[in-house]
Amino acid sequence: MRLQKVGGMTLREHFEASGNWLFRHRGVLPVLLLPLFLIAVRDPQSPTDRRWEGLCLAVSLLGLGVRVATVGFAAPGTSGRNRGAQLATSLNTTGTYSLVRHPLYLANYLMWLGAAAFPRVWWLPLIVSLVFWLYYERIMFAEEEFLHGKFGSAFTSWAASTPAFIPRRLRWRPPDRPFSLRPVLRREYSGLWALVLVFTALDTARAFAATGRLVLDPVWGAAFSGTTLVAVVLRALRHRTRLLEKGE
Repeated sequence: MRLQKVGGMTLREHFEASGNWLFRHRGVLPVLLLPLFLIAVRDPQSPTDRRWEGLCLAVSLLGLGVRVATVGFAAPGTSGRNRGAQLATSLNTTGTYSLVRHPLYLANYLMWLGAAAFPRVWWLPLIVSLVFWLYYERIMFAEEEFLHGKFGSAFTSWAASTPAFIPRRLRWRPPDRPFSLRPVLRREYSGLWALVLVFTALDTARAFAATGRLVLDPVWGAAFSGTTLVAVVLRALRHRTRLLEKGE
């Protein structure tokens, strides 16, 4: 049976091409979702609740923790933040990769889910989940085509026993290399900073919508100031020294 063609390409080729395009432009997703977040914080049912804020932050920090565990144990040349093209010097199958094939995208979803739940409106997490899935499904397809082409039967065997995104059975395989803190510090400080920035901005925007005054909550202000300081220091170490490039 011949594969259906779209614009001169088979559907498989089309999915891979669109997935690679979305991979290169995945930073656009926050811009697409920003209007929805601004609408949500204006909802009168979005009151301040420290316990709820803490729960939402915990969900997002869980996602960040998954990223840390993935990057810290990953082999060099994998699990990076590259945007130009797919890269993988080896196939990761242990640690978080023994639970799901795309742990970094699962981590990103949890980070987004915590932020989407923050305004306490039911429709925002639902829409964000749908958009995230539609956006990243093509990216995951393109990644798997790349991995299958490079690693062949090794990828096929691993994929057959490992779910793509949602863990089904906790068949944990311990990482086959020691944890390295340096790649985590080099790659993930921006994620922590952006996460706290989003929560701080959402809280500030919600307060402004309710009172008409631009007031920074002292708790979120302190958290943002602290993470900004950490990000500035780590960025300087990354770009001006070789300290964070060693030990991988």
